[in-house]
Amino acid sequence: MEKRTILAFVLSFIILIGWSYFFAPKKDHAPEKQRNEDVLKKKAPVEKAKVPKSEEKIHPELSKPLTPQAPEKVASGVSLKIVEKEIEIDTPLYRAVFSNVGPSIRSFKLKKYRETTDPRSPLIELVTLEKKIGNFLHIGFENPLSTQGENTVYKVNDQAIRLGPQSSPKNLEFSSIAKNGLAINYTYRFYPDQYTIDIKIDVINQSIQKVKGAFTADIKAFPPEGKKSYYSYVGLVALLDNKLKEVKIKKESEEKILTGQIEWMGYENDYFISTVIPEKASKGIFKGRISSSGLLKGTYMHPSISIDPSQQQSMRYSLYLGPRDLYILKQHGKNLARAVNFGWTDIVARPLLYTLRFFNQYIHNYGVSIILITIVIKIIFWPLTHKSYKSMGEMKKLQPMMAKIKEKYKNDKQQMNKEMMGLYKTYKVNPMSGCLPMIIQIPVFFALFRVLGSAIELRHEPFILWINDLSAPDRLFSFPFHVPFMAPPFGIPVLTLLMGASMFLQQKMTPTPGDPTQAKLMMFLPLIFTFMFINFPSGLVLYWLVNNILSIGQQYRVQKKIA
Repeated sequence: MEKRTILAFVLSFIILIGWSYFFAPKKDHAPEKQRNEDVLKKKAPVEKAKVPKSEEKIHPELSKPLTPQAPEKVASGVSLKIVEKEIEIDTPLYRAVFSNVGPSIRSFKLKKYRETTDPRSPLIELVTLEKKIGNFLHIGFENPLSTQGENTVYKVNDQAIRLGPQSSPKNLEFSSIAKNGLAINYTYRFYPDQYTIDIKIDVINQSIQKVKGAFTADIKAFPPEGKKSYYSYVGLVALLDNKLKEVKIKKESEEKILTGQIEWMGYENDYFISTVIPEKASKGIFKGRISSSGLLKGTYMHPSISIDPSQQQSMRYSLYLGPRDLYILKQHGKNLARAVNFGWTDIVARPLLYTLRFFNQYIHNYGVSIILITIVIKIIFWPLTHKSYKSMGEMKKLQPMMAKIKEKYKNDKQQMNKEMMGLYKTYKVNPMSGCLPMIIQIPVFFALFRVLGSAIELRHEPFILWINDLSAPDRLFSFPFHVPFMAPPFGIPVLTLLMGASMFLQQKMTPTPGDPTQAKLMMFLPLIFTFMFINFPSGLVLYWLVNNILSIGQQYRVQKKIA
């Protein structure tokens, strides 16, 4: 039983870590620019907007024909031709470019975040679509009467908006000409200290008949191709019926439709999120779809409404375009903080993140914070691991007696196991005690793995010397050649090698298993772990290394007392 249990545990742990290793983030083989070009090649001629069949079932009135309204009179001398204009929005947090076509967001760059640790690298860009493909984010009113859509050109009231740290919020207004009886106006409100943009959309019925339709919101993005991240989810998300829904679409042209109380919807990756948040949550439809070119689209449709002649209906939204920072998202409210999800490790990962942030407030170094949290965890489990190491020391003293039993009953396995169990009971030792310290680390290990891979707080955070990003593998120097099984950049994984050496030393202090197969497996464990940790975040390797050093010290102290 001892052999099988220990062997099963070790193999399970290796499989878990191996899963993380082989499904770690992969390099995007198709840049957004190339994929934008591919979409343009495949793009079919523009058709008149029509309501999908799946939505006709829930909004049947959207498919009903309407009686044409009286021709609209236009004052003499007024030109209906409006050219496209781009409006720059500059705040302390972001630099954006809006267009009066749609209206739409052409660019949204975050000033506090760059693509790499190089201070000269480009700012993070949340808009990955070229304007010829479509709008990154579009909010509108869908109905049979209106011809207004993503390509509608609007009048705009400003050329540019600049907000300083002490500036008051400013509005940007877009207004349309009612060609078919409907006028749709937008008011965007920008804040100097928020990633939030408030939107008010007014739909005015200038026809002679009642209009039925529904407010809709679309978001489009190119998810990184080849991205298989164990750290966090990448794709469409929605908070529906108070549950976070990750709308996973794997097949080309696949479509998923969800209905329920929708609080917000959007698109997220490891560190950033773009969301549409209605002022009031309501029953609606959320539809996710991916095209053959890899373009991901999420659509949120509200319940249908009626607008009488000469009346208007309004809808208010908030956009959040920024980091998946737990504290910033909490300040926004609307349960947006639910977007930070660490999966099955959440119960451990969140307290870890809070504790890391607490230490960092005073130390201003997340590497040192990881060391401190490792010490705290070690102190918490000290009594348990102390008992384990004490039992391991006693096991070491029993090695001669165990060898005699094995020699005496080498041809009778059943009797040998019976004698062994009697020996353990007599001297009150636990043969599984050597696995306990490793078992304790498992929840913390995987929780920290998720935190380091998806918490924006640790992205591009330096430690010391060559370690300039705790969320990336450590590399000393840079090799001009490819290293097998190593993710770029290629270099010397110093922390990983030190971690492997510490595991080897710790193993030498542990009693040698009596079973030859088990002994060989344990002998190769440091090498296996070193190999797998090569591409892990340096912060995670730092945690494991410090934990090993503390364990070696504790184990040495216990064994010295026993001797």
